Amino acid sequence: MLNAHVKTKKLDRGSIIAIIVICAVYVLAFVLEQVIPATSMLFMVLKKGATYALVAVSMNLLNGFSGLFSLGQAGFMLIGAYTYAIFTIPTAQRLAVYQYYDGGLVQFTLPVLLALLLAGVLAAMFAFLVGLPVLRLKSDYLAIATLGFAEIIRAIFQWEKIGYLTNGSNLLRTFPTFTDFNIRNANGDVVLYLSTTVPFLITGVCVAFIVLLINSSYGRAFKAIRDDETAAEAMGVNLARHKMLAFCTSSFFAGVGGAMLAMYANSVQAKSFTSAMTYEILLIVVIGGIGSVTGSVISAFLFVTCSEWWLRFLDQEQFIGAWKVPLLRNGFRLVVFSFIIMVVVLFFRQGIMGNRELPDLFRKRHKLAGKEARKA
Repeated sequence: MLNAHVKTKKLDRGSIIAIIVICAVYVLAFVLEQVIPATSMLFMVLKKGATYALVAVSMNLLNGFSGLFSLGQAGFMLIGAYTYAIFTIPTAQRLAVYQYYDGGLVQFTLPVLLALLLAGVLAAMFAFLVGLPVLRLKSDYLAIATLGFAEIIRAIFQWEKIGYLTNGSNLLRTFPTFTDFNIRNANGDVVLYLSTTVPFLITGVCVAFIVLLINSSYGRAFKAIRDDETAAEAMGVNLARHKMLAFCTSSFFAGVGGAMLAMYANSVQAKSFTSAMTYEILLIVVIGGIGSVTGSVISAFLFVTCSEWWLRFLDQEQFIGAWKVPLLRNGFRLVVFSFIIMVVVLFFRQGIMGNRELPDLFRKRHKLAGKEARKA
């Protein structure tokens, strides 16, 4: 038996308050779901926000903490979405969904949680195969290569030759969605709404795992590679292994996020996973702060809320009495949204959170300054 002294790290005041705040958010989401009509736009925003938050954090793990500039998130999300949909469509519905392919190749159904896990695993497997040649590249070359992978995989999934598996360019549908988590009575009436709480829980568990990874020895190796590859290698960090670990882990959670997006949209089609989706996720990471998990989460909800809800009125004609408000028309929302993003980028160069996390907001500034001084 080894006589090792294990040091237990106590939670400080900031961490305790952060945990309380997070628990309060979950309780609030659950309570609101029970008292507000399920058709409210609020819940659509919360579900998509939770999905985008997970994908943004997974991208931040790669771009922010590991220093690998990848633009392949949409491709891994596509793999996750298709994997989930293919393996959860009820057997009785497969003939209707795969109507041009005699019911498709897969003739069994997996449980939802197992399909979510499989979505992440297959995305990570593709990432491993892609990463073998691609991770030798750096900076812009890596970004271009991963972006090319995303476009290639999108074209392949629409290829009619493998339609028996992917349904070609047709929709995949009738698989379980977030609303199927609601608990119903014998008459089919909902007695407990969980369609918003469940995606929050899935995202919370996944983000917690990423945070633990970042704070582990592997996370410190990722940061060392980001700061200086030569110095990291000199300290004994295996560059190829740690880059591959970061790439596959990020892709795993992007695959889970893709499955969640399928559950949110109620259908899957490859043409929806364009490069614009990756740019949206990258924008969320930049606005929130590269190197901040909390920033990515907050920015994801703000991005979805503004783009999908608060600014919707700008796309419709508005009248004040008999006077027509100028400029308001279809597409003007995107103009205003782009202007807001420019303002945020100009005045918050490091993003909303910079490299800070939620517990840092509740810590006393002099303690943080002293800690930074000791590190220096």
